[in-house]
Amino acid sequence: MNKFGLILIFGLLFSLGITKLSAQNYSTAAGVRGGGLNAISVKHFVDDGRALEGIVATRWRGMQITGLYQIHAQAFNVENLYWYYGGGAHIGFFNGYKDHPYFDDDKSYTNIGIDGVIGLEYVFQEIPINISVDWKPEFNIIGASGVWFGDGGIAIRYYW
Repeated sequence: MNKFGLILIFGLLFSLGITKLSAQNYSTAAGVRGGGLNAISVKHFVDDGRALEGIVATRWRGMQITGLYQIHAQAFNVENLYWYYGGGAHIGFFNGYKDHPYFDDDKSYTNIGIDGVIGLEYVFQEIPINISVDWKPEFNIIGASGVWFGDGGIAIRYYW
């Protein structure tokens, strides 16, 4: 992503009402994520407003493991509603199959790349559940190289 894109994203975040960094109402959460990938997601806060998220996903007769570092902040001055953004990396192992736009028959692929993430999360107080929606573009450096913009998702997690 170029400098203009980064400036645009950060400008958008702050114009939407993110005024201060704050911690979520939990320390660890685990659940499922659906969208471009079907996945298991675990998020853990390492300090005030900063979290690590691990995603193990399946797609295209294979799997992908992603690690993300995220910065969270209250959104729109709404209690329990948070914006987050960050980045990380992924590695994926896939088997090709016929009629797929990225893969050839009978070949295995390993993709390694970097990820960005921007999302919105709501933490319910009455029950230990949070729901998030995000967009996670990927840039594969090794393997089926290029930028993949299609990985958005919705996650539902149990927190403690």
